[in-house]
Amino acid sequence: GHPFRFFTLATVGLDQVARLRTVVLRHVSEDLKLTFYTDRRSKKITHIKENKRVSLLMYHPTKMFQIKILGTATYKDDEDTKKKYYEQLDPKAKRQYTTSRSPGSNLIHPDHLEYLNEENHFCTVEITPYKIEFLKLSQPHHTRVRFSKVGAEWESEYLVP
Repeated sequence: GHPFRFFTLATVGLDQVARLRTVVLRHVSEDLKLTFYTDRRSKKITHIKENKRVSLLMYHPTKMFQIKILGTATYKDDEDTKKKYYEQLDPKAKRQYTTSRSPGSNLIHPDHLEYLNEENHFCTVEITPYKIEFLKLSQPHHTRVRFSKVGAEWESEYLVP
């Protein structure tokens, strides 16, 4: 139920156009790597193959703050990853990775979507942050801080909001 569970992911492929979509945050590791699941045939995977730099935007409406993350993305669709994550999914969620056609394909009608019985196109995407910006909207003034990864350490600096 946390507002950051659903966040905006931006990718830029070879066409140099920013593409935004909402994805579901599945895991955050102790070293701040963020993981979400997707269909390996999706455009976001194509864009990550073309340009691994991505942006994330999270917003907390009641606390009035946002977090913006710049990072590098990698995806995994090997059998070990599928066993670890895909098998934990609810059967209804698993079904979303078994469509016969790739995400974004033309469809005559939603009732005509076909599903595969044995095959799935599940994969995970892991984002490794290298910059994080925090913006708190408040009175008498807003607060904005940028954290930058330098080697193994994080450095911070205040920014004009």
